[in-house]
This record gives sequence, structure tokens and C-alpha cells, in this order.
Amino acid sequence: MPNRGGWLYWLGLDVYNGRMSRLLVLLLALIACAWAAPADMLVSTDWLAARLNDPAVVVLHVGSEQDYRAGHVPGARLVTLGDLSVTGDRGLRLELPPVEALRAALMKLGVGDGSRVVIYPAGESVQSATRVWFTFDYLGLGERASLLDGGLAAWRAEGRPVSTEIPRVEPAANLTARARPEIVVDAEYVRSHAGAIDLIDARTPEFYSGESAGMMPRAGHIPGARNVPFVTLVDERRKLKSHEALAALLGEAGKPAVAYCHIGQQATVVYFVSRYLGREVRLYDGSFQDWSTRPGLPVSK
Repeated sequence: MPNRGGWLYWLGLDVYNGRMSRLLVLLLALIACAWAAPADMLVSTDWLAARLNDPAVVVLHVGSEQDYRAGHVPGARLVTLGDLSVTGDRGLRLELPPVEALRAALMKLGVGDGSRVVIYPAGESVQSATRVWFTFDYLGLGERASLLDGGLAAWRAEGRPVSTEIPRVEPAANLTARARPEIVVDAEYVRSHAGAIDLIDARTPEFYSGESAGMMPRAGHIPGARNVPFVTLVDERRKLKSHEALAALLGEAGKPAVAYCHIGQQATVVYFVSRYLGREVRLYDGSFQDWSTRPGLPVSK
């Protein structure tokens, strides 16, 4: 007979009868919910237009000062990738800064505990906007951040108002972050989990095949990776494809996914879409820049 006063019993696991209590079922449900798609990850131009005057809605224009001054969604605040990233000790670009530095940068933009954030790319670089969304998700704020489907291009194409006025922004008093370091993995994780993860290379085919090395020390891809170019997940208007089309492109969710690219930007499109589909996914932030600089790690062509 099991010891019904033991720790397993009080955790809710009755080993003798093979039953799990409601407590353990709840725990398993909470683990599953951690990978569920946040509500309203993707919003339309209609949705944003109806809420432009809502003081709780913070719109972030991801681009350069030049394109921001040329025109942005009224009230949008400029954020560059450099505001939310650092270059690491080994020269790895677009790495995540410490949590406190990210909090300070977002609070400076007026993002606080009551904010509802909408992120859009200034041009065709949807990967810049998904990188910013990924940063929110890393901070545990994915539930309160959305991507504007089609970005500024869709907004302009519909004849909606564009402003050159730079809004006065009051820094937020506080932003509560609950960092999720488990969604970011390194080369050792990828190496040691080979075969147990769905490794997705988000680069375009010439880099995956090794036809071009780009700016990387070696050409090719991480062994075992499959190629899902980030550009295949959006249509010609840079809007996300249908739910069904995205699911077909990413395939069955049989294993936890790990996405990578050159430096951890294009792969955030795969990350975003995977989360949108409710799938478990992580980002290899160092990506191929990190992998290809390690001579002990193999590269396939």
C-alpha cells in the first residue's frame, strides 16, 4: 500500500490506484497553457483604427527615424531594434539585453502595466516587428502585445491617416515583467536535443543549402534542420497567410520547435506564427552566426 501521507500523495498522485487528483491535472493544464496562443496576437487595421484614441493603446513603429519622420500611424512611438538589443561579447548581434534594461526602454516609450501594445513594421520587414513582439513575449507580456497585420503598408493602402507629428510621450510609472528565459536556447541545447526537437531554419533557400554563406564564417545549415523560409509565411502584401496555410507550411506539431536564422530576427516570424498556432516553440537567439563560429559543431549542405 502507498504511504498516503507521503509527498507523492499530497501532490495528488495516487500511485497505488494510478489516479491523478484534480491538483495534478490543474498543474498539467497550466503547463499546456504556457504555450497556448495569446489572445489577439494579430490585429487588423480596422481594430486599430477604432482604438487610436484609447490612451491605453500604445502603438510602436518599428523602423528608422527617417521613415518615422516620413509618416507613421498617428500617435505611434518610434522603436528601433537597437533600442531592444545588444551585441554580445562574441560579436553576436541582436542579442537580448538584461531584463531591467528592456523594462527601462519600454517604460521610456510609455509602455506600462495598463498598456495594450500594437506593433507594426515601417516597411516590408515584418521580421523586425515580430522580433519586437518576441521581446514582449520573452518578458511575459505577449498577452498584451499584438502585431498589426500588413503593417504601415496596409494602413496606407487603405487611405488611413498618417502623421509626421512626433507625439509627446510620458514614461510609464511601472512595467511588471515576468521573464521567460526558457524560450531562448543556445548551441548546446540545440546540439544535445538533436532529434527531439523540430529544428526550423527560417532563412531563404540559398543560405540553407550552402549556396551562399552571406556574412557567416561557414555556409550551410545545422544538421537535422528543415527549411521554412520566413517569407513563405506571409503573402505579397506582407500579411500573415491563413491559419490553414500556416499550419500546412509548418507541418505537424509532433515535437517542440526551435527556430533559427542568421542572427535571430527572421526566425521570430516562425516563432510568432508557431505561437499564433498554439505550438510550443523556442528561439535559438545566437542562430547560425553563433553555430557557424564554433568549429566543433557540424554544418550540413
